[in-house]
Amino acid sequence: MIVINVFGLLLIAVIIWWFWLYKTDGVSISDDEITIIVENGIYQPSRIKLPADQQTVINFLRKDASPCSATVQIPDFEITEELALNKITSVTLPPLDKGEFPFHCQMQMYKGTLLVE
Repeated sequence: MIVINVFGLLLIAVIIWWFWLYKTDGVSISDDEITIIVENGIYQPSRIKLPADQQTVINFLRKDASPCSATVQIPDFEITEELALNKITSVTLPPLDKGEFPFHCQMQMYKGTLLVE
């Protein structure tokens, strides 16, 4: 019985770490733009490193037919864009100050972060 409880607690800890605590280093953009794939319930890559004070274009390629994947929101900049299925949708960001800015779907199930350095 103790072994089952310990295993259950370890499983809970792994789930919390994977879904809420684990963060990748981030992918730097090149040529002032990057393409993010929207598929299988995630944005790939989900952490994007951007240079400060520089206009940037983010291309979203939606491969997921889920209704939740149809919209991307960047609330700090009041940006909401509808993403066409299997087509690239470009979002132009103005020059940004340093900081971390989240982006997500309308239900916040798909999540990502812009890391402006």
